[in-house]
Amino acid sequence: MRYYLEREHYTEFLAGKPALAPETYSINDVATGRDPVVSLKFRVFKVVFDYGCAIVALPLIAVIALFLLIANPLFNRGPLFFKQERLGLKGRPFQMWKFRTMVPSGQSVRHANDSLDEDRITALGRVLRRTRIDELPNFFNVLRGEMSVVGPRPEAASHQIYYEARIRGFKERLRVKPGITGLAQVEQGYVDTLDAAAVKAKYDNIYVQRLCGRLELYVIFRTFKVLLHGAGAR
Repeated sequence: MRYYLEREHYTEFLAGKPALAPETYSINDVATGRDPVVSLKFRVFKVVFDYGCAIVALPLIAVIALFLLIANPLFNRGPLFFKQERLGLKGRPFQMWKFRTMVPSGQSVRHANDSLDEDRITALGRVLRRTRIDELPNFFNVLRGEMSVVGPRPEAASHQIYYEARIRGFKERLRVKPGITGLAQVEQGYVDTLDAAAVKAKYDNIYVQRLCGRLELYVIFRTFKVLLHGAGAR
């Protein structure tokens, strides 16, 4: 699959068209099950970028946490943080951190087919979700080596098992660390149906199969564009 990294494909990242479009590939082309082949230079870049971003984000997280400690009793009653078990690299479980945006519920994980409980999202929580501020504590997971800045979005264990049984290539997403942002997030947005999850699996496997610095930067720049427009937030 190394031909996907040839120079003529790089210019297509600027537009995000055929080189990254799901219909360009068969899922069998990208969900090979083999670990991606990447250069030492890219590995070093990814480690430095991940930990550098996480360290820079810590003061911002601290300031926002202080603000939320004051605002939550009025607009978002409950704990400051929300933790949930997700599956990471090779299916290893870890606790993912987020700022809480919903009224606490006795049910820890909704079924994969259930729609989002939007009536449980608080007024302040909607702002946190729309701006993606709720995901900033994911950088704690980056510092712990459980996540990367860019990668497939981690799923709850029950969702992963459900989708793996029904979608070709969903398991193969776990060949790399999960990310705070990813190709599926910036190209597709929020996923809440089986058909959308199948498209997500193809996007994530395209990312895994075509890992390179150029693609990494493309996802980062697209993430900023999505943040500015507030697209895909739920």
